[in-house]
Amino acid sequence: MRSVKQTDILTGSIPKQLLLFFLPIWFGTLFQQLYNTADTLIVGNFVGTNALAAVGATGSFVNLLVGLFVGLCSGAGVVIAQSWGAHDPNAVDRQVHTALVLSVGIGAVLTVLGFVTAAPMMRLMGTPAEILDTSAQYLRIYFLGMIPQMLYNMGTNILRAIGDSKRPLYFLIAASLVNIALDILFIAGFGWGVTGAALATVLSQVASAVLTLRCIVGSEGMPWHIRLEKLRLHADVFKAICTIGVPAAAQSAMYNISNIFIQSSMNSFGTSTIAAWGVYGKIDFVFWMTINSLGIAITTFAGQNFGARQYDRVRRGVRVCLVMAAGITLVISTVFYNAAEPLFRLFSQDDAVVAVGVGMMHVLTPVYITYICIEVLAGALRGCGDVRIPTLITVFFVCGLRMLWLFIAVPLHHEVATVELSYPITWTLASLLFIVYYNKGNWLQRCAERQEKA
Repeated sequence: MRSVKQTDILTGSIPKQLLLFFLPIWFGTLFQQLYNTADTLIVGNFVGTNALAAVGATGSFVNLLVGLFVGLCSGAGVVIAQSWGAHDPNAVDRQVHTALVLSVGIGAVLTVLGFVTAAPMMRLMGTPAEILDTSAQYLRIYFLGMIPQMLYNMGTNILRAIGDSKRPLYFLIAASLVNIALDILFIAGFGWGVTGAALATVLSQVASAVLTLRCIVGSEGMPWHIRLEKLRLHADVFKAICTIGVPAAAQSAMYNISNIFIQSSMNSFGTSTIAAWGVYGKIDFVFWMTINSLGIAITTFAGQNFGARQYDRVRRGVRVCLVMAAGITLVISTVFYNAAEPLFRLFSQDDAVVAVGVGMMHVLTPVYITYICIEVLAGALRGCGDVRIPTLITVFFVCGLRMLWLFIAVPLHHEVATVELSYPITWTLASLLFIVYYNKGNWLQRCAERQEKA
């Protein structure tokens, strides 16, 4: 039943297997980001700065709602990875069917919630009047694609949990090409502006969901093969997913709530700053997709090896992943710092937007290195089923402290750089706490004892 590629996570060279697993995830995330980046490039060059700001202003709210579900997806991925590593195909079968039912239900809830709260949230975040209606319109259309987006995310977590990170990449490449083609057609061709950008994104999400489901449904003879009569919520599986997924969802929510406060702070500086922050997010995403892909890789690696009771291999994998993360981050920081202006001019020719954006790049890119321990160590802990303390560290010492900074420091020094400094301050403190907990917290023994009792 197992293929050589899936078994390699348990037996192969650790650097090689982490790299081979990481690269398809990284490229997949890159193509997923092309959904919004294509919108930004084409909107910025064919519609204008106000439309660019309108799309950029929606990012933190979208990430808040979608991030809640992605946290639950990660819970399903960990549970399935542990069962697959423990050679328990019957458990994998029940977990996969429960996960897909859960994805449809929450996707429907997100569709309604996003549609109803689009305009009120944009007003609450202090979005300028000249882009408020356009931002709300973009959100309403975007959230129509929540069910296919959730099915895709859950499907990729299932495939990655059993060691397959390549097919999700292929599906995203196809969907991204659909998105880019539709962006050009709807925006540059038909002149539909922000509405066209949102429609292109939704239709490309449908394409990725169809391809992913077709793959899982067609996996005859495998424990993740889907049969309609088995699609239901198994209470014990749902509980196990929520045990890991709910803290991860809460952590994601707190991250994104703090980002909403940051977006609100940026909104107070005017349209040029809003546009620059939106463009910076598209460039900055190269770092985030890299470090998040490493986090996903180490979570799956740790989950399967923990399920197989290879605890020393878990720790060796973490050390390798940290070295990889540090090396890649230093390269990204150097390139971004030195190429800030030409990167910004890919998205906007507005000199005011570019000037603000270059300043953002020069403040934030040198401090990326302070974040990597948070992602890698949290991913390893999550893969082994330890989510409580990592969630508390993130909630209180990243998100809580960041919002405290915004409430106290920004009013005293109302500058863009003051808002940006909330990142390195909170990253550094949280990283130190993660290092202490990982080395001194006796977490692996506790997780192993719970595994034996289960």
